[in-house]
Amino acid sequence: MRAGRHVLSPIGTALFISLLLTLEWTAPASAYRPFDGTDAAVADLGEAKIQLQPAGELSAGSRNVLTGPYAVFDYGFAERWELVVEGAGQAPPAGGGPTPVSDEAMLKYVVQPGVLQGKPGPSIAAEFGPLLPNIGGSSMGFEWEGIVSQRWEWGTVHLNVDPELTRDHHGALFLDAIIEGPRTWSVRPVLEIYSDSVVSQSQTYSALVGAIWQVRDNLAFDMGLRYALVNGRPVNELRAGVTFGFPLSLGRPNGAEPSSAVPFSHR
Repeated sequence: MRAGRHVLSPIGTALFISLLLTLEWTAPASAYRPFDGTDAAVADLGEAKIQLQPAGELSAGSRNVLTGPYAVFDYGFAERWELVVEGAGQAPPAGGGPTPVSDEAMLKYVVQPGVLQGKPGPSIAAEFGPLLPNIGGSSMGFEWEGIVSQRWEWGTVHLNVDPELTRDHHGALFLDAIIEGPRTWSVRPVLEIYSDSVVSQSQTYSALVGAIWQVRDNLAFDMGLRYALVNGRPVNELRAGVTFGFPLSLGRPNGAEPSSAVPFSHR
């Protein structure tokens, strides 16, 4: 989610995604791209999801650069638990501020089931895990995130609070709010605003507007336009991607059904 990524093998990433694309798409996928934050939901037991941004464009000052590819793999390995593995195909451009995907392996747990799990009241979740070392480096960081989601007829709101120890051992704090349009709309507008502070290093304020097109239960496309101030310097970014879901039997007994019929969420 935050900056400070290492370079992954594009060939290995492509092979992994190609393999997963050969699976039958039957599990629901609720897109949470193109955001930097997330929601208080996890994949059902035995379900997996891939969020993919093949490429984007970032403009900082006089420079226009391509960003990505970014990929996120989510897997529901136990009731109310999800494994989240993120990777970037190239290092982020200098001065561009945080990017939506970091090299990390996280665990996400639904602390309090709520509206996103088909129950009354807000959903509350926590996500935590290590920030993996940069290529050629050995330093690791750690991230812990608290998430609250609530849904009404007019839309859904997700709030994120994320204290972090960066790879170079600086304290950081990420505060994020996501607002979505009505869930019943096949194309719903979205808005995200956040503040990302790294002590003695950087301050980023960001706003994103966009839309998510839910093609069917297991397939969604997204697009977002982001404007940010990174240490007072303006940054513009275009994001576009896809989210799809499928069943994956690892950790689920043969013949077992998913834990609920509620679509699992993005990260």
